Amino acid sequence: MHAAPQSLLDVAFRVDSRLEALLAVERERWAKVDVDLVPPIDEIARLVLAGGKRLRPAFCFWGFVGAGGDPTDELVIDAGAALELLHAFALFHDDVMDGSLTRRGEPTTNAKFEASHGANTLAGESRRFGDGVAILVGDLAYVYSDQLMRNASPQAWTIWNELRIELNFGQYLDMLGSAMNERRREKAERICRYKSGKYTIERPLHLGALLASPTRGDELIPVLSTYGLPLGDAFQMRDDVLGAFGDTAITGKPVGDDLREGKPTPLMAIATARANAVQMKELQLVGNQDLTPQQIARVQEVIRETGALDELESVITRLTDEAIAAVQHVPFAQSVRDEMITLAEYVSWRTV
Repeated sequence: MHAAPQSLLDVAFRVDSRLEALLAVERERWAKVDVDLVPPIDEIARLVLAGGKRLRPAFCFWGFVGAGGDPTDELVIDAGAALELLHAFALFHDDVMDGSLTRRGEPTTNAKFEASHGANTLAGESRRFGDGVAILVGDLAYVYSDQLMRNASPQAWTIWNELRIELNFGQYLDMLGSAMNERRREKAERICRYKSGKYTIERPLHLGALLASPTRGDELIPVLSTYGLPLGDAFQMRDDVLGAFGDTAITGKPVGDDLREGKPTPLMAIATARANAVQMKELQLVGNQDLTPQQIARVQEVIRETGALDELESVITRLTDEAIAAVQHVPFAQSVRDEMITLAEYVSWRTV
């Protein structure tokens, strides 16, 4: 287990301050129009200011500083805040797609407004109302993220747009994979990369570098990818382990939620490929929303029995080592490369 690096906490503080300021201004502005417009802003604040690792802003920051950017420049903090709002957009929509009722130990926006609709006996269907509000709140976060990117160079905007396209396609593959009970490892690894890995590490690094030095894309993008891609894969694989085995008290997610959703993960792909007939019968329970705690415990046991968990831990180690080795070829100051190594270790061995 690795504690969050101080540099990550420092970037997080600056990004949080920027988000707080933006949302306070917007809350005041829209409250003057109609008090009913306050709750959507409050929902964004509730999610985006409730903590979070702030990894995307951190990787963006070190890409920026490494490429010659001034660490005190607010441009990179605006970009970091934009990345967090984009992430919030994805989470609001993801909760609707997955029908999730809790996130980080609190009710999701869709669940909160569904309950409010029912409690106040409003017209229409409560679930549709809750989902609709969550979608609109997510869209609002998306627009605010764009506003924070208004001073970015055209080259940085190209990366910003590519990041968002990849995120959407990754989420589509994830939904399709769950619906199809996808268990092919190559498919699971592709989903792992596009739904999360690239937009968490590789693209924020690219974004930061091109914010600082728009003309160095041909030089910096390929070498940053040799670090960002394997580390992004390791990041999502760690997420998959936490989703299947994580402690609710630490992660804020119900135990085994990813197993109930039938997520197409490398972990499940390895377990399925290795399972015997009896174990396969147990694994076929994955994707059942009504899995009991006892059934989840048995599925977890089967994943361990097949050796899938041990193998994935080995893959995470290998990918992390590959990323750390690649840092030595990045044309950044050694102090920046050291920060990238520290972040890599934290990303791969975190417990949340």
